[in-house]
Amino acid sequence: MKSISLLFALSIIVFACNVKAPDRDQPQSYFDLNESGVRSGGIKMIPIHDGRYKVWTKRIGNNPKIKVLLLHGGPSGTHEYFESFDSFFPGEGIEYYYYDQLGSYYSEQPTDSSLWTIERFVEEVEDVRKGLGLDSTNFYLLGNSWGGILAMEYAFKYQHNLKGLLICNMMASAPEYGRYADEVLAKQMDPKVLEEVRAIEAKRDFSNPRYMELLIPNYYEKHLCRFPASEWPDPVNRSFKHMNSTVYTLMQGPSEFGISGRLAKWDVKARLPEIIVPTLTVGATHDTMDPEHMMWMSTQVKKGRFLLCPDGSHLSMWDDQKHFFPGVIQFIKDVDAGKF
Repeated sequence: MKSISLLFALSIIVFACNVKAPDRDQPQSYFDLNESGVRSGGIKMIPIHDGRYKVWTKRIGNNPKIKVLLLHGGPSGTHEYFESFDSFFPGEGIEYYYYDQLGSYYSEQPTDSSLWTIERFVEEVEDVRKGLGLDSTNFYLLGNSWGGILAMEYAFKYQHNLKGLLICNMMASAPEYGRYADEVLAKQMDPKVLEEVRAIEAKRDFSNPRYMELLIPNYYEKHLCRFPASEWPDPVNRSFKHMNSTVYTLMQGPSEFGISGRLAKWDVKARLPEIIVPTLTVGATHDTMDPEHMMWMSTQVKKGRFLLCPDGSHLSMWDDQKHFFPGVIQFIKDVDAGKF
């Protein structure tokens, strides 16, 4: 009996000695985040603004050739409404990063109003790029709404770091966005509703609950996310719940119905030809942004493509997934394959 046990023990030792160590030259798993020390599920707090503050990021997947950084809207929204990407990007092997900008819920929220400028946000994105180790061989920047403004502004200064740029649901001119809201979308509203909305705005009584009671069913459900608000996806609701209203109002204004904050005069139409990296502009038929303007933008950059989401609105990643995700994924794959 003892000899049998001894033979069994020896066989285990021999087997263990013959087990090969992992081959670091072998292709890595999509789910291998290469984390050292305490594993955090891909979450990384990145120092910005000369180390004064930290912002929250979360990595999903592993693909050395394709890394997409997602820029949420607001300003001061959250990454949460991008969570629909979890149902599409992993299956395509795309590595991507959630990121809450400074002032947003998962990142630090300083109260210094001088921080809320386009120029400082651009430098923040560059700090995040460096902190994540992204470069021109793999770095795709996708911005939605305000994130689209930030993506364009980043490209004007740092496009040498980009492999591809995706501008989703954001015109290149805030004044033209405002005119589209006033001259096109407002006229689609019930005149009595519009009159009451304008009366509240004239009094600047934006904290009046009646303001959103009017806008949500008559504007947001038609042009922001085309479901009844009672059926909005949980990530969308969480993103609204976690919005930093102070920063949002300062830069955007009191609502999505036009623009009146610090961004009101922003206009970069004349600068679009400066963008020479492959660029996808995404518009939607029912968006708060003029889809014809979004299509025009794709003709102004050097290497542009336009994607229309015919059933979508401002959050087409939710209300027109059948067009949004195939178009976005195909663009990324075409750039990666050198076919663009």
